[in-house]
Amino acid sequence: MVMVRKGSRSVGKYTLTRKPRLRRRSHCPGRTIMTRSQCSSSSSYFHRLPSEVFHMILDKLSVLEISVFGMVSKEFTRYVLDYISTLAWKNKILIQTFHDYTCLEKRPTIAQYRDLGLLFKRCTLLLPTKERLRFIFSKFSQIPCFMLERCLVPDCIGFSCHGVFLQTLIAGWDELECHRVFNFLCDLTNLQQKIETVVTSKPGLKGYQELQLRLFCRQVLLDRWPKQPDCQFWLMQLLKPWPMVSQARLLFILYGPLLPGDTLIWQDLVARGLPHKALWDLARAILLLFGKVEVKGWTTDSMLAILQELTVIPQPWHVENVARLLVLCGTSICYNILASKALNGRLLEISRLIVYIILVCEKDGYHMSWAVRLVQQVCGVFSTAPDKFYFIQQLENAFSDITREFFEFSVAGNHLEDRETFQTLCILLDSSARFHTKFLHMFLK
Repeated sequence: MVMVRKGSRSVGKYTLTRKPRLRRRSHCPGRTIMTRSQCSSSSSYFHRLPSEVFHMILDKLSVLEISVFGMVSKEFTRYVLDYISTLAWKNKILIQTFHDYTCLEKRPTIAQYRDLGLLFKRCTLLLPTKERLRFIFSKFSQIPCFMLERCLVPDCIGFSCHGVFLQTLIAGWDELECHRVFNFLCDLTNLQQKIETVVTSKPGLKGYQELQLRLFCRQVLLDRWPKQPDCQFWLMQLLKPWPMVSQARLLFILYGPLLPGDTLIWQDLVARGLPHKALWDLARAILLLFGKVEVKGWTTDSMLAILQELTVIPQPWHVENVARLLVLCGTSICYNILASKALNGRLLEISRLIVYIILVCEKDGYHMSWAVRLVQQVCGVFSTAPDKFYFIQQLENAFSDITREFFEFSVAGNHLEDRETFQTLCILLDSSARFHTKFLHMFLK
């Protein structure tokens, strides 16, 4: 009996000692679900490291890897913010030269600033927009090549890097936040004051400032956006604060033709006809504006008024340049301009302009049937048969007058310009024959 009792006691004792162990196992960390913030708060391995050692670890990571690392938790985000705020990191990554690059060498530098845009986008994600911008541009405002009129090197890629960085940083931001970005950049760079200086000065007088403004706005704000609405937004922000004449002047500075030495062409547009490639950027900008006429305060009439102002800067353009710009802008804009002039009784002006449009179609290889349909549309503006006949009569008189002008100029001498004029005369005669053939065929169908 005693042995049995001892056995039972031992069994009881054994059983009693096992139960607490089982309870301790039930609290084993491997079987407990914990949140990421609980795991990474006080128990983080990086929390125990000296900051110098932690920075040595981050030094081994690429910019893109650091941006991913900062997304692990709020604590890691703070680590990354502290790290990229150090002078050593700024000197290593941000403060560098943007000059003397070959085409192949430019790509890795621009790609690095795309990665930097992603890094700053991620590590400042939890901050309000104004604080994000203040933190970010406190670093980049120290780079002279990112700022207006701070770098004198012609082939500097600083603006391109700035544009790629900004595009990556604000991709996906809503319109209100983008407004704040624009206002912040204006304050940071004194952009509005610099725009006012060039649009109120005599064209070409401040050539360096004009080119700097063009490069900054095109490479930082406009050309980097793959989607048209984004580019429209930034172009509207640049133009809206200014009166119509200044808007036209700014549009020319941003998109007007350039000489080989990167100087804006002002007087050549007045003196002679330019090839279509010289006016293509300007036409593209006009098409960009006309695609956004629903913006508050902007109408089709205001857009047409800007275009009218544009073609008299610095003085009324050579008619061939006006005609070529309208042809590049397409049917809708071309018709709206001609119809507006027709309704205002400016028949002589639109007749000469149409003759030059026909000349441009022949020179640049456009189908003459397009010009015929355009004239047919303009005829529809006039409500009575006598008015339509008078318009056609003015158009034919313009053909005769312009042909006579070219002929008289070509026989006045034997200079190179005169030979070019004689060639243009021949093209005009060919275009007249082709136009009238198509025009008559339309009525004989």
